Amino acid sequence: MKLRRSERMVVISNYLINNPYQLTSLNTFAEKYEAAKSSISEDIAIIKKAFEESHIGEIETVTGASGGVIFTPTIAQDEAKKIVEGLCESLSESDRILPGGYIYLSDLLSTPHVLQSVGRIIANAFKGQKVDAVMTVATKGVPLANAVANVLNVPFVIVRRDLKITEGSTVSVNYVSGSSDRIEKMFLSKRSLKANSRVLIVDDFLKGGGTISGMVSLLKEFDSTLVGVAVFADNTQEERDSFDYKSLLSVSEIDVKNNRVHVEVGNIFD
Repeated sequence: MKLRRSERMVVISNYLINNPYQLTSLNTFAEKYEAAKSSISEDIAIIKKAFEESHIGEIETVTGASGGVIFTPTIAQDEAKKIVEGLCESLSESDRILPGGYIYLSDLLSTPHVLQSVGRIIANAFKGQKVDAVMTVATKGVPLANAVANVLNVPFVIVRRDLKITEGSTVSVNYVSGSSDRIEKMFLSKRSLKANSRVLIVDDFLKGGGTISGMVSLLKEFDSTLVGVAVFADNTQEERDSFDYKSLLSVSEIDVKNNRVHVEVGNIFD
Protein backbone atom coordinates (compact mmCIF):
# COMPACT_ATOMS: atom_id res chain seq x y z
CA MET A 1 0.00 0.00 0.00
CA LYS A 2 1.72 3.13 -1.28
CA LEU A 3 1.04 6.26 0.78
CA ARG A 4 2.25 9.84 0.85
CA ARG A 5 4.52 10.72 3.78
CA SER A 6 1.80 12.65 5.62
CA GLU A 7 -0.61 9.72 5.27
CA ARG A 8 2.09 7.22 6.24
CA MET A 9 2.91 9.13 9.43
CA VAL A 10 -0.74 9.16 10.44
CA VAL A 11 -1.15 5.39 10.10
CA ILE A 12 2.21 4.65 11.75
CA SER A 13 1.23 6.88 14.68
CA ASN A 14 -2.09 5.10 14.97
CA TYR A 15 -0.36 1.70 14.90
CA LEU A 16 2.09 2.65 17.66
CA ILE A 17 -0.65 4.04 19.92
CA ASN A 18 -2.68 0.85 19.53
CA ASN A 19 0.32 -1.44 20.06
CA PRO A 20 2.19 -0.08 23.11
CA TYR A 21 5.17 -1.88 24.64
CA GLN A 22 5.53 -3.97 21.46
CA LEU A 23 8.73 -4.12 19.43
CA THR A 24 8.00 -3.49 15.74
CA SER A 25 10.74 -3.61 13.12
CA LEU A 26 11.15 -0.79 10.60
CA ASN A 27 10.97 -3.42 7.86
CA THR A 28 7.37 -4.12 8.87
CA PHE A 29 6.41 -0.52 8.07
CA ALA A 30 8.65 -0.37 5.00
CA GLU A 31 7.07 -3.45 3.43
CA LYS A 32 3.51 -2.54 4.36
CA TYR A 33 3.66 1.01 3.04
CA GLU A 34 6.13 0.37 0.17
CA ALA A 35 8.70 2.86 1.41
CA ALA A 36 12.45 2.83 1.92
CA LYS A 37 13.64 1.91 5.40
CA SER A 38 15.45 5.25 5.60
CA SER A 39 12.19 7.08 4.90
CA ILE A 40 10.43 5.13 7.64
CA SER A 41 13.26 6.01 10.02
CA GLU A 42 12.76 9.71 9.23
CA ASP A 43 9.01 9.33 9.80
CA ILE A 44 9.61 7.73 13.20
CA ALA A 45 11.97 10.55 14.22
CA ILE A 46 9.29 13.17 13.44
CA ILE A 47 6.58 11.17 15.24
CA LYS A 48 8.89 10.64 18.23
CA LYS A 49 9.46 14.39 18.59
CA ALA A 50 5.72 15.17 18.30
CA PHE A 51 4.73 12.44 20.78
CA GLU A 52 7.25 13.57 23.38
CA GLU A 53 6.42 17.28 23.06
CA SER A 54 2.70 16.51 23.36
CA HIS A 55 3.26 13.99 26.23
CA ILE A 56 1.50 11.28 24.25
CA GLY A 57 4.34 8.86 24.82
CA GLU A 58 7.95 7.92 24.21
CA ILE A 59 9.39 6.01 21.25
CA GLU A 60 12.53 3.96 21.85
CA THR A 61 14.64 2.80 18.90
CA VAL A 62 16.28 -0.60 19.33
CA THR A 63 19.25 -1.17 17.05
CA GLY A 64 20.48 -4.43 15.60
CA ALA A 65 19.14 -7.15 13.31
CA SER A 66 16.14 -7.80 15.55
CA GLY A 67 15.66 -4.14 16.42
CA GLY A 68 12.85 -1.72 15.75
CA VAL A 69 10.74 0.74 17.73
CA ILE A 70 8.78 0.49 20.98
CA PHE A 71 6.08 2.98 21.98
CA THR A 72 5.52 3.66 25.70
CA PRO A 73 2.40 5.73 26.55
CA THR A 74 2.84 8.61 28.99
CA ILE A 75 0.79 11.45 30.40
CA ALA A 76 1.94 14.90 31.49
CA GLN A 77 1.93 15.31 35.29
CA ASP A 78 -0.07 18.55 35.17
CA GLU A 79 -2.70 16.89 32.95
CA ALA A 80 -2.84 13.86 35.26
CA LYS A 81 -3.21 16.05 38.35
CA LYS A 82 -6.02 18.02 36.73
CA ILE A 83 -7.88 14.78 35.99
CA VAL A 84 -7.42 13.48 39.55
CA GLU A 85 -8.49 16.81 41.07
CA GLY A 86 -11.68 16.60 39.01
CA LEU A 87 -12.27 13.10 40.39
CA CYS A 88 -11.74 14.46 43.92
CA GLU A 89 -14.60 16.88 43.38
CA SER A 90 -16.84 14.10 42.06
CA LEU A 91 -16.08 11.81 45.01
CA SER A 92 -16.63 14.59 47.54
CA GLU A 93 -20.35 14.64 46.80
CA SER A 94 -22.24 13.66 49.96
CA ASP A 95 -24.73 11.41 48.18
CA ARG A 96 -21.89 8.95 47.41
CA ILE A 97 -21.63 7.75 51.00
CA LEU A 98 -22.67 4.10 51.44
CA PRO A 99 -23.24 2.09 54.63
CA GLY A 100 -20.11 0.56 56.13
CA GLY A 101 -17.78 3.42 55.19
CA TYR A 102 -17.74 2.85 51.46
CA ILE A 103 -18.18 5.34 48.62
CA TYR A 104 -20.20 4.82 45.46
CA LEU A 105 -17.73 4.54 42.56
CA SER A 106 -19.60 2.50 39.95
CA ASP A 107 -20.65 5.45 37.78
CA LEU A 108 -17.06 6.68 37.45
CA LEU A 109 -15.65 3.20 36.88
CA SER A 110 -18.11 2.59 34.07
CA THR A 111 -17.39 5.84 32.21
CA PRO A 112 -15.04 5.18 29.25
CA HIS A 113 -13.11 8.48 29.29
CA VAL A 114 -12.57 8.24 33.07
CA LEU A 115 -11.29 4.67 32.80
CA GLN A 116 -9.04 5.57 29.88
CA SER A 117 -7.52 8.49 31.79
CA VAL A 118 -7.10 6.56 35.03
CA GLY A 119 -5.56 3.65 33.12
CA ARG A 120 -2.96 5.99 31.60
CA ILE A 121 -2.16 7.56 34.98
CA ILE A 122 -1.66 4.23 36.78
CA ALA A 123 0.29 2.70 33.89
CA ASN A 124 2.51 5.78 33.77
CA ALA A 125 3.32 5.36 37.48
CA PHE A 126 4.74 1.88 36.74
CA LYS A 127 6.14 2.47 33.24
CA GLY A 128 9.75 1.91 34.32
CA GLN A 129 9.01 -1.60 35.56
CA LYS A 130 8.38 -4.81 33.63
CA VAL A 131 4.77 -5.93 34.09
CA ASP A 132 3.58 -9.28 32.71
CA ALA A 133 -0.01 -9.17 33.98
CA VAL A 134 -2.50 -7.04 35.90
CA MET A 135 -4.47 -8.73 38.68
CA THR A 136 -7.74 -7.70 40.31
CA VAL A 137 -10.59 -9.25 42.27
CA ALA A 138 -14.13 -9.58 40.92
CA THR A 139 -16.13 -7.58 40.28
CA LYS A 140 -15.81 -3.83 40.73
CA GLY A 141 -12.08 -3.75 40.04
CA VAL A 142 -12.43 -5.46 36.66
CA PRO A 143 -13.05 -2.36 34.43
CA LEU A 144 -10.16 -0.53 36.12
CA ALA A 145 -7.75 -3.45 35.74
CA ASN A 146 -8.81 -3.82 32.12
CA ALA A 147 -8.06 -0.14 31.46
CA VAL A 148 -4.57 -0.41 33.00
CA ALA A 149 -3.83 -3.66 31.17
CA ASN A 150 -4.86 -2.08 27.85
CA VAL A 151 -2.32 0.72 28.29
CA LEU A 152 0.43 -1.71 29.38
CA ASN A 153 -0.60 -4.15 26.61
CA VAL A 154 -0.60 -7.14 28.97
CA PRO A 155 -3.29 -9.65 30.06
CA PHE A 156 -5.36 -9.06 33.17
CA VAL A 157 -6.44 -11.86 35.49
CA ILE A 158 -9.52 -11.94 37.72
CA VAL A 159 -9.49 -13.43 41.20
CA ARG A 160 -12.88 -14.83 42.24
CA ARG A 161 -14.46 -15.01 45.67
CA ASP A 162 -16.66 -17.92 44.63
CA LEU A 163 -15.75 -21.07 42.74
CA LYS A 164 -17.02 -21.23 39.16
CA ILE A 165 -16.93 -24.42 37.09
CA THR A 166 -15.98 -22.38 34.02
CA GLU A 167 -12.64 -21.50 35.67
CA GLY A 168 -11.41 -25.09 35.54
CA SER A 169 -8.74 -26.10 38.06
CA THR A 170 -8.07 -23.34 40.57
CA VAL A 171 -5.68 -22.35 43.34
CA SER A 172 -7.27 -20.96 46.49
CA VAL A 173 -6.06 -19.08 49.57
CA ASN A 174 -7.73 -17.97 52.79
CA TYR A 175 -7.67 -14.31 53.74
CA VAL A 176 -9.14 -12.06 56.43
CA SER A 177 -11.83 -9.78 55.03
CA GLY A 178 -11.15 -6.21 56.13
CA SER A 179 -14.84 -5.32 56.08
CA SER A 180 -16.14 -8.22 58.17
CA ASP A 181 -13.07 -9.62 59.99
CA ARG A 182 -14.09 -13.07 58.77
CA ILE A 183 -11.88 -15.71 57.20
CA GLU A 184 -12.85 -15.95 53.53
CA LYS A 185 -11.48 -17.69 50.45
CA MET A 186 -10.45 -16.49 47.00
CA PHE A 187 -9.74 -18.49 43.86
CA LEU A 188 -7.62 -18.07 40.74
CA SER A 189 -7.66 -20.36 37.71
CA LYS A 190 -4.40 -22.24 37.20
CA ARG A 191 -4.50 -21.31 33.50
CA SER A 192 -4.92 -17.59 34.02
CA LEU A 193 -1.44 -16.73 35.30
CA LYS A 194 1.90 -18.12 34.17
CA ALA A 195 4.50 -19.01 36.77
CA ASN A 196 7.25 -16.45 37.40
CA SER A 197 5.09 -13.56 36.20
CA ARG A 198 5.61 -9.99 37.36
CA VAL A 199 2.19 -8.79 38.45
CA LEU A 200 0.63 -5.39 39.13
CA ILE A 201 -2.37 -5.57 41.49
CA VAL A 202 -5.13 -3.05 40.78
CA ASP A 203 -8.30 -2.52 42.82
CA ASP A 204 -11.07 0.06 43.10
CA PHE A 205 -11.24 0.82 46.83
CA LEU A 206 -8.73 0.02 49.58
CA LYS A 207 -10.24 -0.26 53.03
CA GLY A 208 -8.79 -2.81 55.46
CA GLY A 209 -6.35 -4.31 52.96
CA GLY A 210 -7.45 -7.93 53.44
CA THR A 211 -8.32 -8.46 49.77
CA ILE A 212 -4.94 -7.09 48.62
CA SER A 213 -3.13 -9.32 51.13
CA GLY A 214 -5.06 -12.31 49.80
CA MET A 215 -4.03 -11.56 46.21
CA VAL A 216 -0.39 -11.19 47.30
CA SER A 217 -0.65 -14.65 48.89
CA LEU A 218 -2.03 -16.03 45.61
CA LEU A 219 0.99 -14.69 43.75
CA LYS A 220 3.26 -16.79 45.96
CA GLU A 221 1.28 -19.90 44.99
CA PHE A 222 2.07 -19.10 41.34
CA ASP A 223 5.76 -18.37 42.08
CA SER A 224 5.12 -14.87 40.80
CA THR A 225 6.44 -11.46 41.87
CA LEU A 226 4.49 -8.41 43.00
CA VAL A 227 5.48 -5.33 41.00
CA GLY A 228 3.20 -3.00 42.96
CA VAL A 229 -0.32 -2.19 44.12
CA ALA A 230 -2.48 0.60 42.70
CA VAL A 231 -5.96 1.59 43.85
CA PHE A 232 -8.48 4.10 42.58
CA ALA A 233 -9.20 5.33 46.11
CA ASP A 234 -8.15 4.43 49.65
CA ASN A 235 -9.75 5.10 53.02
CA THR A 236 -7.04 6.44 55.33
CA GLN A 237 -9.35 6.19 58.35
CA GLU A 238 -9.04 2.39 58.33
CA GLU A 239 -6.40 0.46 60.25
CA ARG A 240 -4.55 -1.98 58.03
CA ASP A 241 -1.33 -3.93 57.75
CA SER A 242 1.44 -1.76 56.38
CA PHE A 243 2.24 -2.30 52.69
CA ASP A 244 3.24 -0.07 49.82
CA TYR A 245 0.59 1.07 47.37
CA LYS A 246 -0.23 3.95 45.06
CA SER A 247 -3.64 5.63 45.18
CA LEU A 248 -5.21 8.21 42.90
CA LEU A 249 -7.59 9.44 45.57
CA SER A 250 -7.36 9.43 49.35
CA VAL A 251 -10.49 9.54 51.50
CA SER A 252 -9.56 11.06 54.85
CA GLU A 253 -13.07 11.38 56.28
CA ILE A 254 -16.38 9.58 55.79
CA ASP A 255 -18.92 10.98 58.24
CA VAL A 256 -22.08 8.95 57.68
CA LYS A 257 -23.97 10.69 60.49
CA ASN A 258 -23.41 14.19 59.11
CA ASN A 259 -23.36 13.05 55.47
CA ARG A 260 -19.87 14.43 54.83
CA VAL A 261 -16.90 13.05 52.92
CA HIS A 262 -13.45 14.56 52.39
CA VAL A 263 -11.33 13.42 49.43
CA GLU A 264 -7.80 14.48 48.52
CA VAL A 265 -5.30 13.61 45.80
CA GLY A 266 -3.61 10.32 46.66
CA ASN A 267 0.09 9.44 46.74
CA ILE A 268 0.42 8.41 43.09
CA PHE A 269 2.37 11.59 42.30
CA ASP A 270 4.77 11.24 45.24
